[in-house]
Amino acid sequence: MRIALVHDYLVQYGGAERVLEAFTELFPYAPIYTLIYDEEAMRGMFADKRIYTSFLQHLPFSRKRHRFFPPLMPLAIEQFDFTKYDIVLSDSSSYAKGIITRPETLHICYMHTPMRYAWDDCQKYTQDFGFPSLIKKLVPFFMSPIRLWDKASADRVDYFLANSQFVAKRIKKYYGKEVNVIHPPVNVDHFSLSKETQSYFLMVGRLIAYKRHDIAIEAFNQLGLPLKIIGRGPELERLKKMAGPNIEFLGRVSEEDLPKYYAECQGFVFPQEEDFGIVAIEALASGRPLISYRGGDIVEHLEEGKMGVFFDEQTPQAIVQAMDAFWKNDYDPVYIRSKALAFDKERFKATIQDYVESALEEHLETRRISNF
Repeated sequence: MRIALVHDYLVQYGGAERVLEAFTELFPYAPIYTLIYDEEAMRGMFADKRIYTSFLQHLPFSRKRHRFFPPLMPLAIEQFDFTKYDIVLSDSSSYAKGIITRPETLHICYMHTPMRYAWDDCQKYTQDFGFPSLIKKLVPFFMSPIRLWDKASADRVDYFLANSQFVAKRIKKYYGKEVNVIHPPVNVDHFSLSKETQSYFLMVGRLIAYKRHDIAIEAFNQLGLPLKIIGRGPELERLKKMAGPNIEFLGRVSEEDLPKYYAECQGFVFPQEEDFGIVAIEALASGRPLISYRGGDIVEHLEEGKMGVFFDEQTPQAIVQAMDAFWKNDYDPVYIRSKALAFDKERFKATIQDYVESALEEHLETRRISNF
């Protein structure tokens, strides 16, 4: 059975790339089609795979400034030829789902989220990612045609999978499609419990505006509690200027050292709304309770009082108040970790394998009946 994998762009290693990595382990001989590939930024990941890129690969600055090219991406993704494949498995938060396949080819799309800057606040998107002033002014003019293309391209997919119930609801709203949910893979075995914890709280993730490090920093400035922040990004200098002496920026931490920081923290601060918050699951896999904003997918997974606490507004004061509730609870690390085991990578791969086989059988039967 000939199968191809499709990914939006390979320019950084994050949650979407972990999904693609699991797909390549399931289908090791499948080539990867992607709009742009930055080999240096991927630090050797997928270096042993056949990777096909679009014409955007050869445009100036495309690998470092891919977010400047949305008007060209629909055309670029439609240029790929999948006529020789029986199955195409895409994972997408923007353009990969928009490939064109022949009727006989089964296209399954694992959706991280419907295109956020098309359906949510495009002005906020341009602000969050530091677009130049000229680009900020031009982006709204491109959004209507991109929305039309995005809706039309969703109709090309035979079967959608969503990474959370939160995303499934967004797919239903914007594309009008019912979908199954398969949570993304987390290397839960990479994380473990610690016999002792230290006094600090922890945040992990790219330093970009929507992650809301700013409100956590302001809250911990008021509380005077130690907060360690792991990650890099365009917000670094602004956040450093806000932070008091109790807040430490650790930059990028190696995969070998990261579990220790999770396991020894008092709690994990998670003030953003995520479609699927992998770092939050990693904290739970380490047995650590969360102080989390009540939004996005984490609401599906966190038992308040037993696995952490929620706050309802993205403000510093809401976090301060949540910390009062945090101290009143007793947390069982073994129980917290047990709830994270459902996200095990091997379980994800087995579920995807079963789904692909079932979908192919149904697809072939539908084709047989239609040709009868």
